[in-house]
Amino acid sequence: MTPPFRKILVANRGEIALRVFRTCAEYGIRTVAVYSDADRDALHAQQADEAVHIGPAPSAESYLRVDKILAAARATGAEAIHPGYGFLSERAHFVEACRQAGVVFIGPDVRAMEVMGDKIGARKAMAAAGVPVVPGVNDLDSMAAVEAAARSIGFPVMLKASAGGGGKGMRIVHEASELRRAYEGAAREAKAAFGDDRMLMERAVLAARHVEIQLMADRHGGCVYLNERDCSVQRRHQKVIEESPSPSPQMTPAVRAAMGEVAVRAARAVDYCGAGTVEFLFEEHPEGPRFYFLEMNTRLQVEHPVTEATCGRDLVWDQIRVAAGQPLGYSQADVELRGHAIECRLYAEDPHRFLPSPGELRRLRWPVGAHIRIDSAVAEGSVVSNFYDPMIAKLTVWGPDRPSALRRMREALRETVALGIATNLGFHLRVLAEPDFLRGDFSTRYIEQHPALTAELPIAEAESQAIAAAAAVHAAAAVGRGGVAASGAVSAATSPWRRAVGWRRA
Repeated sequence: MTPPFRKILVANRGEIALRVFRTCAEYGIRTVAVYSDADRDALHAQQADEAVHIGPAPSAESYLRVDKILAAARATGAEAIHPGYGFLSERAHFVEACRQAGVVFIGPDVRAMEVMGDKIGARKAMAAAGVPVVPGVNDLDSMAAVEAAARSIGFPVMLKASAGGGGKGMRIVHEASELRRAYEGAAREAKAAFGDDRMLMERAVLAARHVEIQLMADRHGGCVYLNERDCSVQRRHQKVIEESPSPSPQMTPAVRAAMGEVAVRAARAVDYCGAGTVEFLFEEHPEGPRFYFLEMNTRLQVEHPVTEATCGRDLVWDQIRVAAGQPLGYSQADVELRGHAIECRLYAEDPHRFLPSPGELRRLRWPVGAHIRIDSAVAEGSVVSNFYDPMIAKLTVWGPDRPSALRRMREALRETVALGIATNLGFHLRVLAEPDFLRGDFSTRYIEQHPALTAELPIAEAESQAIAAAAAVHAAAAVGRGGVAASGAVSAATSPWRRAVGWRRA
């Protein structure tokens, strides 16, 4: 089979760059990495076929420099650019610059990105397309407008930056006395982060899940939804644990289909092409669930592995094919939902205050076994930089049902060792032992409502975790000395990694 492109540059770093490289290697596509001063020794710079230095460590001087990335593409002869997520992945001006340079951008076109990348524009477009949106008021540009909007909606309300994302420029307001401080703080934060301080206000849906629908669309009218992911376990509006399907008792096949059809309608309203995710607030009610459009992410999501595990697709390969103009090659009837998958994001951070904890990883061991997937770009001796996102890995497991997936994830986390920096590994173990989470009874306020999850560890518990980590390191070393491979276990014939993408585990 002739690949759709001979060479692809990945305008990103870390685990997502390696993720794209793996699919490219599987299909005979050569790869180009870009790297900053801080990433000279990073794995993504070492494992691509070619690597190009693009500047100093600050992302504004390297990974966000469109001119340097396009120069790297020209110098290496890359025909297409995969943006990964973050950095330039949702910047319409980058898409247009790629078009003018004659380089294929692996993602949607400028119009779709501009509409969906602006929360106010997206709300208007979705309402016009008949997609349910949270009741709210757009285009707030003064304190008087903010006060009037709050009176019309009723407290509590959510202030959001139109250009926002990742929790920036977002505030929940419970009463009128909090409005001014919240508005001015959110607008100031949005201006600093996005260069845009336009705000909108919505009714604050506090007891809701965050459920999103994965989409894939081509340029020939094909558009399918690849089931849902529940991403309700969040800190500071950023996801920590994701799973598919949603454990909500109200997520029936009929509700899933209804949400999927609404998501497809949203994508078609902007002639979308590529991988995208429509995010919803999902409220559970005795008379049945209600769901509201939250936003659309016009890129590959961090949590895409749980979808790949349960639907049997390589989403990066689909992205590459449709960007080259090929049809999807499958329909909605071909999309399956098989088993249950869970992803835990492992961060280099203080697990009690969720503050970054950069430093050197002195000891590192990943779990091995069937149905365990590790997406990471660190090794022993790697330095987690304070210049970039502190996520060091994603652990994803699959099981035939949720209880088996939970058991497998607990074992995988117990076998994971990351020493030398603070991580949220213990936090994940606490969540996976907490009764409400095990029952699937949670919302986006889950962490806030369970303060014990982020409490300081008792000395005895901290000591036991340190002993367990040391024992795991010793056991792994002993296995290595015995001549048995300490990684790369062979999956069962039914493994979703083997069926979907032939995944190489840790």
